[in-house]
Amino acid sequence: MGPHHHHHGAGKDQKALWISIALNFLITGVETAGGLLSGSLSLLSDALHNLSDAVALIISLIAMRLGARSNSEEKTFGYKRAEILAAFINSLALILISAFLFNEALARFLHPAPINTGLMLAVALTGLTANAASAFMLKSGAAANMNMRAAYLHLLSDALSSVGVVLGALCIRFLGLLWVDPLLTIIIGVYVLYEGYGIAADALKVLMNYAPEGLNLRRVEKEITALEGVKDLHHAHVWTLSEHDIHFEAHVNAASDLRLSEACALREKIEELLHERYGIDHATLQIEYESCAGTGLIKNR
Repeated sequence: MGPHHHHHGAGKDQKALWISIALNFLITGVETAGGLLSGSLSLLSDALHNLSDAVALIISLIAMRLGARSNSEEKTFGYKRAEILAAFINSLALILISAFLFNEALARFLHPAPINTGLMLAVALTGLTANAASAFMLKSGAAANMNMRAAYLHLLSDALSSVGVVLGALCIRFLGLLWVDPLLTIIIGVYVLYEGYGIAADALKVLMNYAPEGLNLRRVEKEITALEGVKDLHHAHVWTLSEHDIHFEAHVNAASDLRLSEACALREKIEELLHERYGIDHATLQIEYESCAGTGLIKNR
């Protein structure tokens, strides 16, 4: 899915984020009051979970607005990395939240306490409904955007956490199984940790200028050097500026001493190949003739 689709849906994504932020602050207030009145630690921990997600959503929204700003002479790439940075921060928050959930689960295993399960159940169902609605609004944007995916997973983890609280309340109320609540909390924490790690790893690869996943640079070299008029390719670099914005630069050693017009035609042929086969729209190619002898595809120093 290309960058044009991403920009086309940005307005819809921002509206969904605003609604989700409002719902998260509302849920935080309701669950905090419900947790204090019912004596439920799981509701209080879920309230903190929702508060952290409201902050994460605000970060996501700010990043989207920054990412939409135009480039300038001082910021020639604009703010395209803002969304990736926000996704990385959000993923770290997910990892910290999972650690908090593990700690809370251990505390509930060691020190179970009686709670008002009727109030706990009512508040948890309210939180579940609101979180599920928020996650559903962000689901379409999550498929095409790393930052929106981090926000979506925050809300999905909230909804799953609310499910755990609902099930825990039912088990405590009807079966007296106090251990079910911390067990579900651990399961949710493992899920949050797994998803948070995945997003952090993906975002870090972009921030560290890794080549896009699935792009084989040796295969790119083979296809370019197979073109008529190309002898070899060297000093190549490929990276993603943002999730869908792939950049490529390289020196192209021509098979013969070309005129300028012929070199331009060769460059256009290579750019067309990069666009059609690899979705690369930003290519910087230096056409030369035997001026970098003995160099390889990647220059180490």
